[in-house]
Amino acid sequence: MEPSGSFPAVRVATIDDLDGVVATLTSAFFDDPLWGPAFPDLTHREAQASALWRLFAGSALRYPFTYLTENTESVAVWIPPGGIDLTENESLGFESFLVDLVGEEAAKGIMVISAQFEEVRPTEPHFYLSLLATHHDHRGRGLGMGLLRENLERIDALGGAAHLESSNPVNDARYRSVGFERQGEFTVASGHIITTMWRSAR
Repeated sequence: MEPSGSFPAVRVATIDDLDGVVATLTSAFFDDPLWGPAFPDLTHREAQASALWRLFAGSALRYPFTYLTENTESVAVWIPPGGIDLTENESLGFESFLVDLVGEEAAKGIMVISAQFEEVRPTEPHFYLSLLATHHDHRGRGLGMGLLRENLERIDALGGAAHLESSNPVNDARYRSVGFERQGEFTVASGHIITTMWRSAR
């Protein structure tokens, strides 16, 4: 499926794209109101966050549902119905991975956030938008939302519903504009509120 108009070509990511995907995720979430404070050591935040996104993005590549714009300016990581973010072995080693990466205190905070995300995942089949990001150098061009719209066309063709958690309130209206509806919210330890959103199958 090709995107319409002049929007850059969209393709499925491969392992060869992983470095670019990680760079985009790291740039996009560096100052995110949820994920920025999860890495309190500013000196090492970029390297630590990059390692975390590499784990999740690399694991998601086992599914053919990570999409990119032409030069990896924007990235969307989807987990398909019945899928999980990490493999069983990756999940078993996740806490140890975090402790080695950021230390015990920060690792505990990320583990709590991860558990909260798991708790709000709907039980009915859906495509889960795990990560949507645009590299800082390419913001303001509509690439992220353009990529999302293109992806939702693919999901609609498959008859699938979609779920996401919005970690930044400035994005909520954008998600509503493409058919997502607010389902609820939860608060992380920092006091930051995460909004859960659902888009029914078309």
